Amino acid sequence: MTITKQQARQFILSKQGLIGDYRFVGKEGALSYIRQAGCIQFDPVDVCGKNAELTLQSRVKGFKKKYLQELLYKDRLLVDYADKELSIWPTEDWPYFSAYRKRSRELGETFEGIEKLRMQATEYISKNGPVCSSSLPIEGEIFWHSSMHWSGNWQKPSPAARSILEQMYTDGDLVIHHKQGSRKYYDLAHKYIASSILEAENPCKDEEDFLCWRVLRRIGAVGLLWDKNSTAFLGIYLNAETRKKILARLEKEGKILSMMVEGIKTAFYYRAEDEGLMRDIINGKANTKPRMSFIAPLDPMMWDKSLIQSVFDFQYSWEIYTPAVKRKYGYYTLPIVFGDRFVGRIDTAADRKKGILCVKGIWWEPDVRQTKKLTKALEKMLKQFAGFNDCKTIENH
Repeated sequence: MTITKQQARQFILSKQGLIGDYRFVGKEGALSYIRQAGCIQFDPVDVCGKNAELTLQSRVKGFKKKYLQELLYKDRLLVDYADKELSIWPTEDWPYFSAYRKRSRELGETFEGIEKLRMQATEYISKNGPVCSSSLPIEGEIFWHSSMHWSGNWQKPSPAARSILEQMYTDGDLVIHHKQGSRKYYDLAHKYIASSILEAENPCKDEEDFLCWRVLRRIGAVGLLWDKNSTAFLGIYLNAETRKKILARLEKEGKILSMMVEGIKTAFYYRAEDEGLMRDIINGKANTKPRMSFIAPLDPMMWDKSLIQSVFDFQYSWEIYTPAVKRKYGYYTLPIVFGDRFVGRIDTAADRKKGILCVKGIWWEPDVRQTKKLTKALEKMLKQFAGFNDCKTIENH
């Protein structure tokens, strides 16, 4: 089966809940979207909302930042943990990562004296509650690296308190209790995650099962993924041979379906459960009413920027790490979606003390006509975005 690029765009945007009527609403909608995506990436930078918050505000009607905090630290339906970098994902998926945590513990055990540090930290946290690296009374430095990333410079000393907290967190003994800015406070996992989840058997029988589960999850996160080396698979450690093997197995098991997109030679895959949506798109029955959204830099839809460029004809680069003199747009520029395409990008900053959302720049794509419809949609979106950032006034700079 071959579909047009426009149909591919509409499918991805419909799957993402970024076109037509809102599919995700309120706090429950935020949870539903994260369950669909599998994970959303966490990044601490807050210029006009943090990445995870921006991801949700673009597709969850009535989203408030407190919803994510409650789901993480009150309801405990979500957890901060590694997946695609440091991410936020459903607590119910905890058993799937048991092999990951086991590997972390095995690596940690190679460090001399870790058991003593672990006992000290556990005893203190049991008596005193949540701690951060500066409040845990363990002195000294050790040569260490966080097993969260399975790499690091072994020659650099690290504060012992910070290292043991990170190790126990990656092992699954601790969870993040809350955050103050970028500072993480940890507490014992068993106080917040039910034993039925903590002690559940890994649903994956072996490493290949786990790879299949993760690849299937990433396909669902983006909507359509191609058989190429993709940054959407970051953290899964797939070479070309393994990727093809996993995709072939998932297709044989009926969990994914393959198709082609006009003008692109590589096969694409989508989840079998989305076949109804694909048919609606092809038959012109899907709701594709235009809706404007500002998209997060690390939004699941943006994980594979090469795919976005091929399917949407939109080139995006996150310029946060680009020297100011070399930036083409701005420090924290967000792509703008309207209808079934990217129409431009916007650079904003929230001055929450003054209650002002500063619009530093808007750049429309060369072929975009600035119609009354587009202007009205932008005004509506800016008002909504200002409210999301606790701002009452919008100023152009």
